Amino acid sequence: MNEIVLELTEVSPREFFGQQNENIELLKKYFPKLKIVARGNKIKAYGEEEQLEEFDKRFDMLTEHFIKYNKLDENSIERVLTSNDGKDYHGPENSGETLVHGVSGRLIKAQTVNQRRLVDAARKNDMVFAIGPAGTGKTYTGVALAVKALKEKQVRRIILTRPAVEAGENLGFLPGDLKEKLDPYMQPLYDALRDMIPAEKLAHYIENGTIQIAPMAFMRGRTLDDAFVILDEAQNTTHAQMKMFLTRMGRNAKFLLTGDPGQIDLPRRTISGLKEALLILQNVEGIEIIYLDDKDVIRHKLVKKVIEAYRTIEHQN
Repeated sequence: MNEIVLELTEVSPREFFGQQNENIELLKKYFPKLKIVARGNKIKAYGEEEQLEEFDKRFDMLTEHFIKYNKLDENSIERVLTSNDGKDYHGPENSGETLVHGVSGRLIKAQTVNQRRLVDAARKNDMVFAIGPAGTGKTYTGVALAVKALKEKQVRRIILTRPAVEAGENLGFLPGDLKEKLDPYMQPLYDALRDMIPAEKLAHYIENGTIQIAPMAFMRGRTLDDAFVILDEAQNTTHAQMKMFLTRMGRNAKFLLTGDPGQIDLPRRTISGLKEALLILQNVEGIEIIYLDDKDVIRHKLVKKVIEAYRTIEHQN
């Protein structure tokens, strides 16, 4: 009797196999002439060579589906296994604005006009600035673009960074080692990633360096090749930090800088590196600046009202 052994290397076996191996049971129904056994991260199949070749091909299609959509259920398994060599197979809801199929198949899309402009700008340019107030989806859309580029193998790694500026709190008085002190500053980046990449896979990516999350100081001296790099909260960079970051760009790199010039936490009389860069680079070919505004706020409806109320007071002063 012939045998093949297939190994899951890029997906979580627990999520791929399903609860109580329900997805494996479905596979057995579609390949009744094969004996299929799942253990650990491997699947063994026994039977005739022709059947095993077909099983191998369909299994590859299923893993590709799971990697792309982060989801495998009865309907998707049926569509993959009954398609004509994949030629008439289509994934979940197809939308030109879907950036990533997130955890549990959630569709991550550009939801507003300016977010779609940001996506378009990132396709056409290697360096993009996304400027706007809190809640406009700058960071979230940026992380989605980075995950999309990684999944489509346009880059080999994602690098996410923020300046660790103390917004009313002193780092030195926070408990823990350096990582524990800095992690709260990186939390919005972790939150976005958790929506888009299953937990086990995300942990693996962080462990092997495919995804790196670090404060700006860790960027000094590096050349960032084959990477999608996001500088978040760029309004809190100084002149020296911004210049240092912008000159880290290596071959096949995409840089996305997000910031809100209205929320600068730098010491008084310190010029924001972001404000300065927007003036210096506004006419440089290959760099695009996208401005988001209140209409792009996708958090709770009160966030938009809060932004408007503060702006009114600030203009009066």
